[in-house]
Amino acid sequence: MIDHIGFPVSDYERAKAFYAQALAPLGYVLMVEVRQDDNDAPAAGFGRDGKPDFWIGGEGGMNKPLHVAITAKDRATVDAFHQAAIAAGGRDNGAPGLRPHYHANYYGAFVRDPDGHNIEAVCHAPA
Repeated sequence: MIDHIGFPVSDYERAKAFYAQALAPLGYVLMVEVRQDDNDAPAAGFGRDGKPDFWIGGEGGMNKPLHVAITAKDRATVDAFHQAAIAAGGRDNGAPGLRPHYHANYYGAFVRDPDGHNIEAVCHAPA
């Protein structure tokens, strides 16, 4: 089980605004902002149910994009995530829909964040 994930972004304020809007349909909110001990860069922890598990840091961008998938409670939430992420300035990387090559009920949507990271919302439940 993954406890949390964190990665650096090239523009902290822009990324923080993007994720606040894009993750809202998934029930994620900005829960905490801290300064990192080793470099004093800001870090923002987003989460739901009282636990920040999705972190961004202002150390500067990465040289390769990463992929993060967040569970959605239903397909409508996947759709809402995609719409919110595009409205927040994300780039479409796979419209909401079934991905039967993964499994019959895999319903996901993919968006590139401002740094090019591939952020996904996915629901595994049948329609």
